Amino acid sequence: MLWFIYSLLSGFFFATSDAITKKVKLDDDYIIAWSRLFFSLPVVLVLLFFTTMPRLDSTFWLSIFFLAPLEITAILLYIKAIRKSPLSLTLPFLSLTPLFLILTSFILLGEFPTLLGIIGILLIVFGAYVLNLNLTKYRFLDPFKAVLREKGSMLMVIAAFIFSITSNLGKIAILHSNTLFFFVLQAFLLIAVLTILFFGRIRKKFAAVKSNIKLLSLTGITYGLMFFFHVVAITLVIVPYMISIKRTSSIFGVLYGHFWFKEKHITQRLFGAVIMILGAAIILLS
Repeated sequence: MLWFIYSLLSGFFFATSDAITKKVKLDDDYIIAWSRLFFSLPVVLVLLFFTTMPRLDSTFWLSIFFLAPLEITAILLYIKAIRKSPLSLTLPFLSLTPLFLILTSFILLGEFPTLLGIIGILLIVFGAYVLNLNLTKYRFLDPFKAVLREKGSMLMVIAAFIFSITSNLGKIAILHSNTLFFFVLQAFLLIAVLTILFFGRIRKKFAAVKSNIKLLSLTGITYGLMFFFHVVAITLVIVPYMISIKRTSSIFGVLYGHFWFKEKHITQRLFGAVIMILGAAIILLS
């Protein structure tokens, strides 16, 4: 049961970080992506004091060798996707990650859900798709048709697939080290690489970053908490279940959107949320 709570907390902090990000007056998605990791440092540094150095084997280093570049690639693809195409044609495809995980987890970890678990995963994927699709502007199958003409949609599909691989690689690395060590190491790696990649943009827009420092700090801290609970939860259950429950962050996103941003189309979004909740309940029962 703890894995379910930790997965929900990971989804909650992910949605919270997204909601705070919307308040940031900064028009550079690359710097936003960097700031979410960079300003998660307070969480990382606190947990660093509780981290012990485990004995590391070749499997751990091999996992990290592939994990770090793949994770950065997925983050950049995600950013490019939402910049190049309408959100309603790109975000629904992020929900495909749990579906891809059924295959990638079986290949990389030998994990496979029960039949009931697969039904739950499918319901969460479908609910997330309904929740993120703007039906007032697009028809139900429009995002799939858009894959052929919208570069952003294809990029998001690729990002979702890569995330399904990195989630498994992360679990392998944790099993061959320990939870806190992996969390701290990966955080430092991603922060260092993104800082190097975006240094020019950060320096150019430093004034804008400074003026949004409070919101960016909150975004980073909540993102750090998301990642921490993600790492803890993924060691306690098979990866497809954990990521599926984490994707219920969309439900928290609906609530933030309605009560904080006064967003419309709440009926459709609640319908998608109810489907996701049903899927989560079925996974828990499985």
